[in-house]
Amino acid sequence: MRKKVLFLVLVTWALASMVPTAAQTPAATQVPAATPPSAASPRAMELADILAWKSMGATALSDDGRWFGYRLSPVEGESEVIIRAIDGDKEYKFAVGVVPSAGAGPAPGGGEGGPPPASLQFSGDGKWAAFTVYPTKAEADRARRQRRPAPSKLRLLDLATGKDTTIENVRRFAFAGERGGWLAIQKNPASAGGGTAGGSGAAPPGGGPGGGAAAERPKGTDLILHDLATGQDLNIGNVAEFAFDKSGRHFAYIIDAPEKAGNGLQLRIMESGVVAVLDSGQATYERLSWTTKGDALAVLKGVDDKAWQDKLYAVIGFTDLAKGQSATRVAYDPKEDKSFPSGMSISPDRSPGWTDGLAALTFGIRELKKKAEPGRPAGGAGGGAPAEGERPAAERPDEAPADEKPDLVIWHYKDPRLQSQQEVEEQRDKRFNYVCVYHVTDKKFVRLADDQVRDVALPDTGYWAVGRNDDPYELTGALEGRRYQDVYAIDMRTGERKPIAKRLRWAYGQSPTGGHFLYYDDGHYYAFDMATGIATNITKAAPVSFVNTEDDHNVVKPPVPPVGWDKTGTVVLLSDRWDVWKVPVDGSAAVNLTGNGRKESIRHLGRIRLDPDEKGIDLSVPQYFNIYGEWTKKGGIARVSPDKSGAESLLWESAGFGRVMKAKHAEVVLYSRETFAEAPEVHATDLSFKAGRKLTDYGAQQKPFTWSAGAMLVDYKGDKGDKLQGALFLPAGYEKGKRYPTLVYIYEKLSQGLNRFATPTANGFSASVYTSNGYAVLMPDITYKVNDPGMSAVWCVLPALKAAVATGIVDPAKVGLQGHSWGGYQTSFLVTQTNAFAAAVAGAPLTNMISMYSLIYKNSGGGNMAIFESSQGRFYGGYWDNWEAYVRNSPVFFAKNVRTPLIILHNDKDGAVDFTQGVEYYNTLRRLGKNVVMLEYVGENHGLRKEANRQDYTVRMKEFFDHYLMGKPAPKWY
Repeated sequence: MRKKVLFLVLVTWALASMVPTAAQTPAATQVPAATPPSAASPRAMELADILAWKSMGATALSDDGRWFGYRLSPVEGESEVIIRAIDGDKEYKFAVGVVPSAGAGPAPGGGEGGPPPASLQFSGDGKWAAFTVYPTKAEADRARRQRRPAPSKLRLLDLATGKDTTIENVRRFAFAGERGGWLAIQKNPASAGGGTAGGSGAAPPGGGPGGGAAAERPKGTDLILHDLATGQDLNIGNVAEFAFDKSGRHFAYIIDAPEKAGNGLQLRIMESGVVAVLDSGQATYERLSWTTKGDALAVLKGVDDKAWQDKLYAVIGFTDLAKGQSATRVAYDPKEDKSFPSGMSISPDRSPGWTDGLAALTFGIRELKKKAEPGRPAGGAGGGAPAEGERPAAERPDEAPADEKPDLVIWHYKDPRLQSQQEVEEQRDKRFNYVCVYHVTDKKFVRLADDQVRDVALPDTGYWAVGRNDDPYELTGALEGRRYQDVYAIDMRTGERKPIAKRLRWAYGQSPTGGHFLYYDDGHYYAFDMATGIATNITKAAPVSFVNTEDDHNVVKPPVPPVGWDKTGTVVLLSDRWDVWKVPVDGSAAVNLTGNGRKESIRHLGRIRLDPDEKGIDLSVPQYFNIYGEWTKKGGIARVSPDKSGAESLLWESAGFGRVMKAKHAEVVLYSRETFAEAPEVHATDLSFKAGRKLTDYGAQQKPFTWSAGAMLVDYKGDKGDKLQGALFLPAGYEKGKRYPTLVYIYEKLSQGLNRFATPTANGFSASVYTSNGYAVLMPDITYKVNDPGMSAVWCVLPALKAAVATGIVDPAKVGLQGHSWGGYQTSFLVTQTNAFAAAVAGAPLTNMISMYSLIYKNSGGGNMAIFESSQGRFYGGYWDNWEAYVRNSPVFFAKNVRTPLIILHNDKDGAVDFTQGVEYYNTLRRLGKNVVMLEYVGENHGLRKEANRQDYTVRMKEFFDHYLMGKPAPKWY
């Protein structure tokens, strides 16, 4: 058996000597802290500096526009939260421990399919801030040794006085809506000792379908209602879920106690302190849900039934909540409705809700599972055919010993989804449910989704839902990548359906009023009138095309995605990739809102959404757009006023702009500005976007280090005549007339990043780190020709390199090449076609387009064929009909040409590009005696998540390039 050894080289990145000692090579070593340099002598970045670099995370702006808060987190180490006044110099800083990384799993408390709970909030009245304090590294290590959770804390700050209070062992928290005055703090279970994340909102439902001991464990914990004015606390026990309404006048919460004692839904009227028990019983309550307006709420109520494995649920809704105990109660229990489908129940995997106008309750239903009888396995409600993937009873030798049973999975060519995909999507399938409504006045149950139309989306307003069915096209879509669906308008009052379009590829959704549905077909946009059933071609008479002619994938007439609906539902904003057009749904004349985009080669990339709660674009007020110069790479923000024609540039310079947010109740706007050499800083202004005041000092981190001298554009023409550009980033200490070692980093089009700051990262390649260490970095554009994805890289990258050498900056004898995933494929192919590179690193590369075509994309469970025929692969059909094209673009078939020293990174659990692709290329090169090394990080997927592996890869890549491009000694591992 081959023994796998991972060398963990966590060494100080001292550029004077990159060769690890014999003692360092085989064993892990502690990364020392960066030595504080002299202010007069900046130095190149080392690994310890990268690990200490802090990036901006959670941000928040108070509703009154007076306070801004943000979190700064290093790659390794403890984070801090900074809260500062928009006007004046008042600022507060707090250490907040080690924030869980993205790879640490989701924080508890996230909503159904929604974002994770906020860890930094301001109260609605702008007087208070609250934020999560995570365990320190020492606390986390101690808890790990003691095999217990490390609890998070809550820090509450009085913004006027600066007084702060720490609350221990907090699970999640939320201020009392717009009104303010209260803070709800849910504690962790006393026995558990806490979790590692905090936030706002209701707890996710626990247990889920199927019951069982774990599901029956009560989910309630102590909840503290903290009166911000008096400092007094009210303890409410056994709270499982909670939420304020939008105004903060009402506070609803679910009680889930041991033995279900006192379980129910309660409502506290915050002004009076009166508590109303809206519903209670020997049941579990889940999925507490307020309407957007806060004028009604709904909940699910589940009870055990001796016939079923699952709980049987009812949906309960409440209106007229100001009446407290006398609030109007509406309940729908399927057990009392003979029209309800037999063997089904309301699903706990979909939150209930109210339709606009509170005329009906919405919820999902699912099939039930019977409890097992003695000697008989549990099964579905109706018996009969087994579920997908289940063996028929006749083929199930239940009485045989386990080691005599066949472990068989049958893969059938008619299966719409591969067995591997079914396995990946198993939990999603188990949670699937059919959308239904219950009309309150008529007391009528209407099923909207069924096995013919499974996917139904409910409207924000109106009574027309939209159903989608891809069953007829699922198999061919999985094979070819061209996915179609039949789309229907569904009358929520009756369940009646009318077809919107058949075999539709691009569907974009309903208007805010619910009256129209937008879709795209064969080069044009259509608005379907839900009431009349008439579809109107709204772009037929437009003076421009909305086909994305710059999309170089193997797709016929792809659309430029729409900008959005106006709030009246009578106008759609569409983009031609240069300008934004106002297009009426009746098919009348389209109006160019931005005016100068195409003429001046300025792209109006996207509308800036200043109100996150908007339900449509209000064209009676000014609209704001990010703008970008296609050939200048300038960035900015433009305004379109309702009483003026054309767009007015408010910000426009050789920089990048982002993070735009507006205070809810004040004309205070924040935005960030950055360049490649200048870290992004947040500025405060108003809607004029003038005279922004800098609020952050993020760039102070750059001062101890040598930094890039800036960036320049390199114009060139591809070998097939395409007009292209590359971003060339200058090394620190750049001197005109001197040539420098250069790294070429590739992945499709990259020149648009000319004015974007490259945050130092320890995950392999980092442009800012390499330029700090004396390298130039070139990021060229690659455009593709169908049937030639590899050759396209040759036709674009080599001319880019030639143009960069012509600037006098790039040393042609000292050029390295690096890319990951698709960029790794391009890298592995380029070195078979040219000797222009002195060294190359290919991360997770595709290497044999023929064998890769039929392999599984394990992260999704689907096959790769769709990627080749309709996505990044850019081939016409499969390899059997296009053999020569697949071969001529496969690196492995040209391995004998490789002269470039090469490192391949490929991990054994790669779920995007199969590990065998790296092995196949490595073994071929090895057989040919080529200079190749493969790095395999055991257990890692397509990218590196384990921090030690990221750092190790970063060090090895740098040592490799330093050896071949800087002339430094080869490291011993190499």
